Amino acid sequence: MLTDRRSPFDTVHATAQEEAYQHIKRGIRMGELRPGTRLTPDGIAAEIGTSRMPVREALNRLATEGLIVNRPNRGAVVRVLTAKEVREVFAMRSVLEGLAASLAAENVTANDIEDLERLLQRMDRSGLDASEWITAHSQFHERLSIIADAPQLMRQIAALHSVCEPLMRVWLEGRPSPDYVHDRHDELISALKARDGQTVESLMRAHILRTLPGILQANQNG
Repeated sequence: MLTDRRSPFDTVHATAQEEAYQHIKRGIRMGELRPGTRLTPDGIAAEIGTSRMPVREALNRLATEGLIVNRPNRGAVVRVLTAKEVREVFAMRSVLEGLAASLAAENVTANDIEDLERLLQRMDRSGLDASEWITAHSQFHERLSIIADAPQLMRQIAALHSVCEPLMRVWLEGRPSPDYVHDRHDELISALKARDGQTVESLMRAHILRTLPGILQANQNG
């Protein structure tokens, strides 16, 4: 019989690493840690009350995911994407989320539609609060991915959202009106109700790519 040879320290260490990972990742996604921001293990460790080692391991994990860059002898910084990389990320997202939307059309239930409509209402109520709108918007897209019932596809989409969300926050900070709120979302829900996978996929692709010019400009200005 095999025994678990891990010590209690191993479990605590793994938990500390996960806490550090989630703390840094949230800061990046929420726009609190902007592209180019230097990340110091000592400072992050002090913020969350842990040692440097779990933070360093969390930074290595985030570097593997492409969210930060570990620079030799100069420390880690939040990754700054080039215009070419931004285009690539949004092109990938449009294809994968279009596929997820078409799969969702096959599985969607009345309860799923209600959830999506509630999230759309949250987006509507957010007004000029860009942070609240993006949170609800991300949850809308994540809910669609869940309905698709394709776990591997969802993991790929989630990774892309981690890259896209900070860019969207920068973009929306300078927008004077919430004219983006209902862009394609009402149409997406209508097509889902009709279980029209082809239309849903087309709408989703167009919805994601429509924001690209503004995001590119905001990224360049930032």
